[in-house]
Amino acid sequence: MGTILTQNTAWNNALSALLSLNGAGGLSPKAICRMNLRTLGGLIRSSGFYRQKAERLKIFSRYILSRHPEGVRKWFSAAATEDLRTELLKIRGIGPETADSMILYAAGKPKFVADAYTQRLFGRLGPVVEICPAVRQVGTAYTRVQSVFESALPRDHRVYNEYHALIVALCKNHCRKTKPRCGNCPLGNMCGRKGVTASESGKVAIFRGNQ
Repeated sequence: MGTILTQNTAWNNALSALLSLNGAGGLSPKAICRMNLRTLGGLIRSSGFYRQKAERLKIFSRYILSRHPEGVRKWFSAAATEDLRTELLKIRGIGPETADSMILYAAGKPKFVADAYTQRLFGRLGPVVEICPAVRQVGTAYTRVQSVFESALPRDHRVYNEYHALIVALCKNHCRKTKPRCGNCPLGNMCGRKGVTASESGKVAIFRGNQ
């Protein structure tokens, strides 16, 4: 539920929605399915786009109950990583980032989350990053960035988890979308784009000269 609620919003907003759901006894697929959309939307209002997210929570909950009555834990544990990702992406409202977050954090399987934080940070670092040949493959910016990390790091969900968490922390504390705090950034000596503005967020800079 958290991976759906945090779409296009800060985690604190999603957490507030989760706490609200928990207080109403709504942290289960059965409870979600029993609620009407207005009630559910009101409970998760803090997450933003709450009408859309209420619908997505219902779709996902109905899918679990109808296709995986054994429950999420057993479903995620038994499925192979790529099979699980393929199945999740077929569910309306679940895109690559949401699916990969579920796989990494809920299933404990190695799938790197190449979210906006990751693309911003390594886009700004640009030329100083050693580009992996896999980045030349056809695909979206998300899949190309993801392939860089999955080719370079040990295929271990604990490594992916920690690496992604460090990227998020760095971007929240230093490499912000607007008004980045470059002064004390631990990667400052690697970055030639100090003081970058919002219009220069550089999501594709990592790919320059490699297309």
